[in-house]
Amino acid sequence: MSYERDPEQTPAILSPQYASPNDKSIPNTPTTMSPPSARDSVVARFQIHSAQIPKAWISPICGAGAGFASGIVTCPLDVIKTKLQAQGGFATRSSKNPYAKSSHIYKGVIGTGRVIWREDGIRGMYRGLGPMLLGYLPTWAVYLTVYENTREFWYDTCGSWWIARCYSSLTAGACSTILTNPIWVIKTRLMSQSSRSASDGMRAPWHYTSTLDAAKKMYHTEGIQSFYSGLTPALLGLTHVAVQFPLYEYFKMRFTGYGMGEHPAEDSGANWVGISAATFLSKICASTATYPHEVLRTRLQTQQRRGLSSSDGLQVKARYTGILHMSRIILAEEGWRAFYAGIGTNLIRAVPAAMTTMLTYEWLQKTIRHSQEVGAELAKTSEEYRS
Repeated sequence: MSYERDPEQTPAILSPQYASPNDKSIPNTPTTMSPPSARDSVVARFQIHSAQIPKAWISPICGAGAGFASGIVTCPLDVIKTKLQAQGGFATRSSKNPYAKSSHIYKGVIGTGRVIWREDGIRGMYRGLGPMLLGYLPTWAVYLTVYENTREFWYDTCGSWWIARCYSSLTAGACSTILTNPIWVIKTRLMSQSSRSASDGMRAPWHYTSTLDAAKKMYHTEGIQSFYSGLTPALLGLTHVAVQFPLYEYFKMRFTGYGMGEHPAEDSGANWVGISAATFLSKICASTATYPHEVLRTRLQTQQRRGLSSSDGLQVKARYTGILHMSRIILAEEGWRAFYAGIGTNLIRAVPAAMTTMLTYEWLQKTIRHSQEVGAELAKTSEEYRS
C-alpha cells in the first residue's frame, strides 16, 4: 500500500582484509593482516545470519519483541487498572440485600498506586509480570502474523480496503485471544489479589504465590473451564482491534506515505513521529469506544466458579452467571460509571503500551530487513573473494 519509491541501494561492504595484495594504493605489508574489530565481526556475523531468516518468521519475531517491551513498560499501570476494575466484584451479598452497595479501597490512579506501594512495595507494582510477558509474547506474535498474512486474502474476497482490514483484525484477534486466554486469566488473578488493608467483604477469595501456583490451584479448585473465564467478553472486545489497526494503517499512510511494516530508504525522524502520531490517535479512538467490555471481562476472570465457601461452611454460588446478569448487577449496585472504572488508568497505560508496541515492531521490521540486505551483500562478497 506504500507509494512507489526507488528501492534502497545498499552499497557493497568490503573489508580491508579482502583487498588485493597487488593494489598499488596499499603499501606492502606482511601477509598476516590485523583482524577486524570484535564489534564489526559480531555485527557482520549477525547480518549474514539474519539473511537466512525466512520471511514468514519476521512478523512473529517482531511481534514477540514488541510484546515483551510493552509488558515491561506498562506492568505497574496494568496492575492499578486491574485493581480498579476488579474490586467491586468481591463484595459479599445476602439474600435480604442482593444489591448491597460496595465500598472501594482503591480510588484513582495515584491513590491506588499509593495503596499498592504501601502494602506490597515494588513487587506489588509488578505482580503478574511473569504471565503478562508470557501472554504478550505469543499474543502479539500470533496477532501481527495473522493480520499481515490475511489482509490480501480479505481484500481479494471483499474488494474494500477498510472492510478487509477490519476482517483481518477480527481474524487475528480471535486466534490470539483463544490461544492466550488462560495466561491472561492467571495474570488478572495475580494482579487483583487483595492488599492486607482490604476488609473481609472486599477481599479476593484466593492467594497465589506464583504463576505456577495460580495455575495449579485454579485447576484443582475450579477446573479447566476457569482458564477460559471472560472469553466471551474478550471475543466481544475484538471490536477494539477492529477499530485500532485499520485506523493505524490509515493514519500511518496519511502521515508517512508507507504501510504497516514499510519504511523509507533514508531513515528520518519524521517517519517515527508519523508512526507515533498514528498509534496515539488510533489507540485513543479504539480504547474510548470499546472500554466497557474490559470491565466485564475482568469481573468474570476474577470470580471463582466453585470451591469458595462462606464462614459457616456453606457453598457460595458464582456472583455472575453471564454477561447480561453481570451487567444488571453492576448497574444496580455501582451505577453506569462502573463500566468505565479505571478508564483513566487504562488510557494512561494503553497509549504508552500501544506506542511501545508499534514503535518496537516497526523498528524491528526495519532493522531485520536492513540487516538481511547488508548480510546478503556481505555473503556475496565473501563468496566472490573465496572463489
